Amino acid sequence: MKRGLTLGVLILMVFLAAKLPDKIWHQPQHFPKPAFNFKERPLEMAKVQLGRYLFYDPILSKDNSISCASCHSPYNAFAHTDHTLSHGINDQIGNRNAPALFNLAWQKSFMWDGAINHIEVQSLAPITHPKEMGENLADVLTKLRQSSFYKSAFKQAFGDTLISSAQLLKAIAQFELTLVSANAKFDQVIQGTDTFSLQEQKGLAVFNQYCKTCHPAPLFSTYEFANNGLAPDSLLQDVGKVRISQLAADSFLFKVPSLRNLTYTYPYMHDGRFKKLGEVLKHYEKLFPLTSNNKSDLLAFLQTLNDKVFVFDPRHQFPKIILEANEGIKD
Repeated sequence: MKRGLTLGVLILMVFLAAKLPDKIWHQPQHFPKPAFNFKERPLEMAKVQLGRYLFYDPILSKDNSISCASCHSPYNAFAHTDHTLSHGINDQIGNRNAPALFNLAWQKSFMWDGAINHIEVQSLAPITHPKEMGENLADVLTKLRQSSFYKSAFKQAFGDTLISSAQLLKAIAQFELTLVSANAKFDQVIQGTDTFSLQEQKGLAVFNQYCKTCHPAPLFSTYEFANNGLAPDSLLQDVGKVRISQLAADSFLFKVPSLRNLTYTYPYMHDGRFKKLGEVLKHYEKLFPLTSNNKSDLLAFLQTLNDKVFVFDPRHQFPKIILEANEGIKD
């Protein structure tokens, strides 16, 4: 009898473990198939939680002052609204506006210029960028290995206390993959639980006429690269994707951002030059014949893409336990 009960418990544990990824990450029914391969790299709760700790911990920066969340706040849909350009250690100014982080599982490349082609190595760029976190992986690993908190967290997530760079980057990616925004009013209309107002319907018509080529629903981005019609800033001289590809055809091409959560993710464009959506629409008047009514209707529709459930989801916010993580870390 005791043996049978033990076997039953083991079977239950195996079943729960098999179902765990569904509890961590959900495929929205109206979304396309993600680009990320969850079958090859399934999410695991311990890894996701570890990634969350690391995302909010300034231990990843050279002077322990800057975390991923410093430029990607959950209350701004994981964008940054305090500065036009990202800010790093020693009050240095980065090269571009910090992009919002959500629906990353549907993206094949990352950064405004597509410099990174896999999410599991993406965080390496800001960690080692001299104007952002300004750190190197060897020193990051040394600090993490000095922390009893992280030795325990890595042990739970990966089965050992070695703490490798691959484990570090994978954990951060696992957390970022859980950042799914799919519960805006637009999504509720698609699911039949809400309806658009008359003005929102008119705005959708304007959107379909002028915007959906680059920003198709439901992701509201192709996540490809396009020329947004902005001349390079006289100071930044940002030439876009060509810096990475070295192909002339990629000059002034930047990754198309999603239009979800625009209320939370200002300022806009790769250089953050526009603080308000009205300024963005004024820029696009040069390309499309938008009337005042068109713009008002379009703005009403864009408001339906704001996902308050995602922005204020406590599962994504700062974990208070991280305050314990730096005990014993040398300055």
